[in-house]
Amino acid sequence: MPRFIIERNFAEKIEFTKEGVERVDLINDEEGVRWIFSFLSADKRKTYCLYEAESADAIRNAARRANIPADVIIEVDQVTPAMFA
Repeated sequence: MPRFIIERNFAEKIEFTKEGVERVDLINDEEGVRWIFSFLSADKRKTYCLYEAESADAIRNAARRANIPADVIIEVDQVTPAMFA
């Protein structure tokens, strides 16, 4: 499954709640995307999220339905130091 990094910029500080995460997970399931993890900026106004999905369009659809930004979506491959040892 392809992996994508999504940059999200929020107008206000984002606060994660159990209910909010459950809602996003439900929408993601319906759109066929899987949220793996996110990094949250120190000012809590930007996230960088790693997702698995068939396409960037599936991620855009899920973000639109969840009413969260998906400002930049980049397909990525994994590289680790162990690959070069």
